[in-house]
Amino acid sequence: MYFSTIDRAFSTRLAALAVCLLPLLSVAAVAAAEAPPQGTVAVPANIQTRDVPPLPAALQQRLQRYGHTRGAFLLGWQGDSLLISTRFAETEQLHRVDGPLAYRQQLTYLDEPLGGLAVPRGGAKDQAILSWDVGGSEFRQLFLFDLHSGRSRMVSDGRSLYDDVIWAADEQSFIYVTTERNGRNWDIHRQDLQGNITVLLETEQGYWYPVDWSADGQRLLIKHRVSINESSIHELDLSDKRSGLQRLLGGAPGVAIGDAKYANDGGIYFTSDEGTEQLQLRRLNRDSGEISVINPERRWGVEGFVLSPAGDKLAYSINAGGLSQLKVVSVPRHRAVPVPQLPAGIILSLSFAGDGNRLGVSINSAVSPTDVYVVDLAEASARRWTRSEVGGLDTSRFVDARLIEYPSFDGRNIPAFVFQPPGAGPHPVVILIHGGPEAQYRPYFSTTVQSYVNEMGVAVIAPNVRGSNGYGKSYLQLDNGKLREDSVRDIGALLDWLQTREQFDSSRVAVMGGSYGGYMVLASMVHFGERLTAAVESVGISNFVTFLENTQPYRQDMRRVEYGDERVPEMRTFLQGISPLNHVDKMVTPVLISQGANDPRVPASESEQMREALSRRGIPVWYILALDEGHGFRKKVNRDYDRLAKFAFLEAYLTGDSRVSQGN
Repeated sequence: MYFSTIDRAFSTRLAALAVCLLPLLSVAAVAAAEAPPQGTVAVPANIQTRDVPPLPAALQQRLQRYGHTRGAFLLGWQGDSLLISTRFAETEQLHRVDGPLAYRQQLTYLDEPLGGLAVPRGGAKDQAILSWDVGGSEFRQLFLFDLHSGRSRMVSDGRSLYDDVIWAADEQSFIYVTTERNGRNWDIHRQDLQGNITVLLETEQGYWYPVDWSADGQRLLIKHRVSINESSIHELDLSDKRSGLQRLLGGAPGVAIGDAKYANDGGIYFTSDEGTEQLQLRRLNRDSGEISVINPERRWGVEGFVLSPAGDKLAYSINAGGLSQLKVVSVPRHRAVPVPQLPAGIILSLSFAGDGNRLGVSINSAVSPTDVYVVDLAEASARRWTRSEVGGLDTSRFVDARLIEYPSFDGRNIPAFVFQPPGAGPHPVVILIHGGPEAQYRPYFSTTVQSYVNEMGVAVIAPNVRGSNGYGKSYLQLDNGKLREDSVRDIGALLDWLQTREQFDSSRVAVMGGSYGGYMVLASMVHFGERLTAAVESVGISNFVTFLENTQPYRQDMRRVEYGDERVPEMRTFLQGISPLNHVDKMVTPVLISQGANDPRVPASESEQMREALSRRGIPVWYILALDEGHGFRKKVNRDYDRLAKFAFLEAYLTGDSRVSQGN
């Protein structure tokens, strides 16, 4: 069984940021310690603010239900029961569900959000590996966990990064990737249940991690990821150390490998975009070397697949323009197995039960949080196993996404999802820009989006600008290197398009985004500031050079492939030229900035230097720093406050409906 993770993460240190953050923390800590004015909201204990006015308690009550929604994410099977992650109280915890819509039995009571779960292939009997980090640092630690007693013990060193756990078929050992050796390189270790560790592979450059372990325990598939556009699969023969690491699949420039799994006969299933625009599902015949394509649908890419424990079935999902399609085929003939109609949405995880006839599926949609369904392949039927809460909200008011396209500066059509309030308008607009940069906005359930549409009457438009995933590798590469700002021009084209549509108010437009999307927000403030009413950015890149120099060492090489190597003088000059921090003199838009102090990907110094520069120019900046968060907020108390502040900010600067300044 693969290592199920709620999100793939990288890690950081706060110590390097202490000097630049001390002036902010000392001032904000005093403000946070004071009792809030009557009728306003108290700032959470681990949140520091700068220039955020008191937030009305009435607004908090108005939005309270949006903070009480939760989903259920499938992590694996334990016999005939499902293991899921769902939030109760502050953070995600591990739960067990014994049947359709049955009681969720909580198994963990962590102070931090659950990071991931690895169960033995075929479903866990009594043991699993859990992972979590502290304070959003993403230095995930591993714990051997007894699913019956709830007891656990740490099997990692308590300070390095660990990920991608795979159990041996005999359940007596497991492998994982770690930065334990030097904090920069990715090495692969094996550990048995007595705690004995064997180093299987030490790497010197790039991101390496295990993807599958053969049933006989003798061979290991390892992926080397250079970038989203280039990767390769290698095999390590564990029975003979003299054989070394052998390249099996990929490796050519511009060829990407997705996932790879051993078939029971020794062949290998994998996804690759070699010779195609999208990742396609393929099979390597080890004896003949022949590679055949399995999925007949070629327009869209395969987003993930899983083999049944007996190896007689293969389930995969296709990303068709943002929505998922489930497919199941028999092995080895690859004949289609009938599957029932499932709710339209995004498939987030797949997992076969031990009998191979039941397939667990996590599904999320624009109008429903993530829930788990079980498909019975023998009967071609599906049953819902979880029904997640929506905080008592009226689900009939939830607005679904509508897919549109708009023309950009070079005649290319840019896809975008639109969430539009009822009525003719014209509606104020929030342009929601995804991060990555190679991510893709997909119409997932978002309480943020639904609250803006239903409570503020704002239209939300989420474009997939050039460089986004899901539309082929040619589209994916259109913002690489010195083409970086072409994606920003796509936002300008969207602003032009809005002026031609009567249902949208082009005089009231805000931009919002996080991480790389935060950079896009700041870059939009540079290039289109006079056309923007407000901006909201989280954990964003303000200067590519300082970002590349200060992101965690094990991330630097991969990020340099995407953005350029700041150590090369010519590229350094280019990166400085497109960095928003160096063009603050062109910015006029009020902005709210949110940041986690322990962010390993985009260091908190990126947000702090932007806040300081904008404040010196007299531009309104609301600043929120969470001391116990990393790359985004995962604890409920922090998320609730951040949501409230962003809503109040947009009411103040976008719709003009806020009474924040009066404190009521």
